[in-house]
Amino acid sequence: MLKKGLQVAYCCLLFAFIVPDNKITIWMIGDSTMSVKETKAYPETGWGMPFAYFFDSTVHIENRAKNGRSTKTFISEKLWQPVAENMKQGDYLFIQFGHNDEAKEKLDRYTTPEEYKNNLKLFIQTAKNKKAIPVLLTPVSRRYFDDAGNIKQTHEIYSPLVREIAKEENVLLIDLDELSRKFYQQWGDERSKLLFMHLDSLEHPNYPNGRKDNTHFSELGARKIAEIVLTEIKKQIPDLSNRVVRSTIK
Repeated sequence: MLKKGLQVAYCCLLFAFIVPDNKITIWMIGDSTMSVKETKAYPETGWGMPFAYFFDSTVHIENRAKNGRSTKTFISEKLWQPVAENMKQGDYLFIQFGHNDEAKEKLDRYTTPEEYKNNLKLFIQTAKNKKAIPVLLTPVSRRYFDDAGNIKQTHEIYSPLVREIAKEENVLLIDLDELSRKFYQQWGDERSKLLFMHLDSLEHPNYPNGRKDNTHFSELGARKIAEIVLTEIKKQIPDLSNRVVRSTIK
């Protein structure tokens, strides 16, 4: 009986060494367009919220994005520190900043182009040191159409900087600015309002006075942006693509 028990214990120990732990974490750092929202903000939705439902049980999502943060304040407020400390080999770090970095009128969060590049390099190098995989995303576009019904660029300085750093550091890039603008154009000026926080007065109890917001997503908009990111993952990141269990969130 004792011998049999020892054999079982030995087999369990051997199995533990043979079968690797393939669980990974996707760390998400960024601003309000990506972040998890409080109930009082509904139907405002960060695209990182539906994104979490695409993957199987081997993937854990840590969405650390926060409203109003730039690369500068994400570091200075020590939001970056726990991410840097807890990333492990095989994890992914999704980095999407720009909306607040470029806001010159908000001195507490404004980040110069040079500072922005340096902060992105810090995130990337830390991930590499931890043997995690950094993924840069250009800042998702705002909804801004000209009088002729053509979508306009809203991150003319900071999106090119992300593309530049991706090349310099040889890291994965999801050009979410470009992809989201193409998507808005397909939907058109009027219909694309459904993707954003365009609410009439008394349409929702959280916004009795209505809201006209071309930056933050509705629940529908967040799902569509998350699906765009997922499409790029399937093209560029086979390891994550193999862990996908659904392609849409209804």
